[in-house]
Amino acid sequence: MDRKSGRRGRDTAVMAVTQQLARIPEGYLAACRQSAATSPDGDRHWDPPACDVLDLDWAPALLKRVGEVTGLEEAHLDALRRATDGDTTLDLGFLDTPPHAIAPFGGAPTGLGVLQVAHVSKLLGQIDMPVLLAALPADEHDAASLIGQKGAVTGGLRPYLLEHFNALRDFYLDAAKRHLHMVLWWD
Repeated sequence: MDRKSGRRGRDTAVMAVTQQLARIPEGYLAACRQSAATSPDGDRHWDPPACDVLDLDWAPALLKRVGEVTGLEEAHLDALRRATDGDTTLDLGFLDTPPHAIAPFGGAPTGLGVLQVAHVSKLLGQIDMPVLLAALPADEHDAASLIGQKGAVTGGLRPYLLEHFNALRDFYLDAAKRHLHMVLWWD
C-alpha cells in the first residue's frame, strides 16, 4: 500500500513521490496567485479539498506504455498523455516558487484549462482499458516487462492499472461536468 494514499502500489520499494492531480475552479487559481503575490514569503495558500485531489501513484507511465504497446489510436493515446502530463497553457509559476513549491521532487506543475479537460475527458471515456490490458501477454511477468514495470504489483498488474485508469477517467469526467481546470504535479 502507498503510505500517502492507502492505495495499492509497487512492492519493490516504498514510493513516496507520486503523481497528484487537482481539479479546481479558475477563481481558486486566481486567489492562490493573488496570495502568492501579496504574501511576504510567497505563500499561495494552495490546499485544494481532498475530494478534488487524486493520487495516481506511479501508474501514469505504465498506463501510457500500455496504450503504446497495444496500438491505442493516436488521438486516444494523446489524450492519455495529456491527462497525465498536462501542458503549460495555465500560468502556474506561482505554484513552483520556493519555499512553498508544490512539486519539490518533480518538474514544474502543469495543467489543463476547462476546454482541454472536457476534450481529454471525452477521449478517456472512449478508451476500453480492459481490452487493452487483455492484449498484453498473458504471463504477468512478461506483461510487466513489456510495459517497463520492475517487480511485482500488489494485487496484480492488471487490477492495479485498471483501478488507476478508472480513477483517472472518472476524475476527469467530474472535472469536465463541473467546468474545472486540472493541475498536475509530482509530490
